[in-house]
Amino acid sequence: MRRGRNAAASGSDLAGRLTSIVAATTTSEIAKRISAIVGAPHVREPIDAERNVAHTIVEPGSVEEIREIVSMCEIDRITLAALGQARTLSQIRPSPVAVGLSLKRMARIVAYEPDDMTVVAEAGITVSELNAATAPARQRLPVDPCNPGLTTLGSLIGASHAGPLRLSEGTSRDLLIGIRFVGHGGRQIHGGGRVVKNVAGYDLMKVMGGSFGTLGIITEATFKVRPLPARYSLAIMRYERADDAFAAARTLNDAIPLSHLEILSPALAARFEPSANFLLFAGFSGSSPEIDYQSKKIRELIGPDHKILDDEDALRQYQQLRDIDFHSKPLSAQIAVPPARLATALDSCACEFRAHAGLGVAQVFLVDEVSAQPSQDSVARWRQVAHSARGNLRVIAASPAVRHELQFFDTPNDGALTLMRRLKAAFDPAGIFNPGCFVGGI
Repeated sequence: MRRGRNAAASGSDLAGRLTSIVAATTTSEIAKRISAIVGAPHVREPIDAERNVAHTIVEPGSVEEIREIVSMCEIDRITLAALGQARTLSQIRPSPVAVGLSLKRMARIVAYEPDDMTVVAEAGITVSELNAATAPARQRLPVDPCNPGLTTLGSLIGASHAGPLRLSEGTSRDLLIGIRFVGHGGRQIHGGGRVVKNVAGYDLMKVMGGSFGTLGIITEATFKVRPLPARYSLAIMRYERADDAFAAARTLNDAIPLSHLEILSPALAARFEPSANFLLFAGFSGSSPEIDYQSKKIRELIGPDHKILDDEDALRQYQQLRDIDFHSKPLSAQIAVPPARLATALDSCACEFRAHAGLGVAQVFLVDEVSAQPSQDSVARWRQVAHSARGNLRVIAASPAVRHELQFFDTPNDGALTLMRRLKAAFDPAGIFNPGCFVGGI
């Protein structure tokens, strides 16, 4: 018996080694073939979070190289995915694809027309780099994802990243007026244009937005930009109870055109004020007379128990608020419900949060590590709360030990899921673009 078990174990070990050898050979062959397209220095092994996304990382330098890579992968059914810093995909990919496309070499401003307030840029440029280029004209792309210096335009669009400014400026979908991507057959596809009034054709901007790279490789985007505000101020208010913070937020949101409006639960509030329970942040911007008026209005509505920061002090606190990294939490998710139901929903979730109080959107999270079953129970409870409030929930991040036990996306109704699958089949008939990484396993 012992000898039989040892023989079985040896056979299993041999099978495992053979599988590893085959995978390594396949990876090596793929890398060699792609090196002929982009050059060996631009093909490398993954590092850090990239290891959860792809076996081989490729850094193409042009659309033509991407088209060749996609054509090759489609013919041989080689899976691939575009990535920025891999912060999002490293969480939600069920297993690594064969090829990860990093567009770090494609980070140029293609065209910028300050008078028309439009900018065209390649997908590998970061939000910070883009705004540095438009800053001399006192303009910006007013989207504020966590750590914009690490967020490429491709990931901004593909993962629908957004921050506090979504209250006043919307998201990338609201600012995107043109897009180019490489899709089925290695074809370059484009929608929209370089002028704000262009509305011809299918709305590919909204189709690609939030698709998590499952329909093609975004290569270029055209955005509306907006003027930089002359001044920015930030009001910070402390509350013992969440209900009082939300009541104050509703009052301010109804009375003042705020730039952003956030409530932090105790675990996050302590980063700003160690003795605080709940903190309410109300950002507002404009000319000096507008700032003065809004500051006065806040004092009238809220009373004296608050502080208002201006200019650099306000900006530092805002950046800290913006850059709260929910990918680093043991378990985090984003809930979206009607704004009037957000306070009740978060109370039912019984967890820590950052709430975009004027929008009905919040990021919820656990502070401590938990095992698989408690993680599943937490997500199930949060999802039930969201659905009961006529909303939805998407898991943002989870620790590696429990990640594969969780359903990251809500499951839509049968009609919506059928439509999504038809769209996937039309855009990606070979099933190579980031497969299994979206709603319903698409």
